[in-house]
Amino acid sequence: MIAFVRGNVAALTLTSAVVEVGGVGLELMCTPGTLAQLRTGSSAMLPTSMVVREDSLTLFGFADEEEKTIFELVQTASGVGPKLAQAIVAVLSPDGVRNAIASDDVRTLTKVPGIGQKGAQRIILELKDRIGAATGATSGGAVAGAAAWRDQVHQGLVGLGYNAKDADKAVDAVAGEAGPAPDVRALLRAALRSLSKA
Repeated sequence: MIAFVRGNVAALTLTSAVVEVGGVGLELMCTPGTLAQLRTGSSAMLPTSMVVREDSLTLFGFADEEEKTIFELVQTASGVGPKLAQAIVAVLSPDGVRNAIASDDVRTLTKVPGIGQKGAQRIILELKDRIGAATGATSGGAVAGAAAWRDQVHQGLVGLGYNAKDADKAVDAVAGEAGPAPDVRALLRAALRSLSKA
């Protein structure tokens, strides 16, 4: 399996990054928080997880090893595939996931698009004994340029299945929370909250 990828970022799309490794461009599916840290032409090292299906090989890239660990762990719960696992790490920090599961916090887990009340309860039941304690490590969601955060949050919402018009409204709704050093992960969570109220 491919544990990590190191190389120059050749391209960035709404949901992925292409990293050139030895003359080959590898496409990594990434969360908006991870994409916010990458710049075309710059060097990057991303931990990766490969998901093998009958008809595809998909490589997921992460900001750090913590995100990768949570991504792989939540997929061991029944009903959680790679897309939902990626949505979980996009909306919640690794410690946020650990704390929610350890404290039976169904409400926090249901903030993730695609997880309902029963799904959250099942995840808690199946992972509570294996999730471990919060580490206090912070993921890279807090690094994004003042102009880039709007685009990253918008792309994240579209990637999670919202239409562009709703995504625009949600981005406008959270613009006041951005501040001088926007935290893309926190802004994405806020945007999802505003969409769930609408």
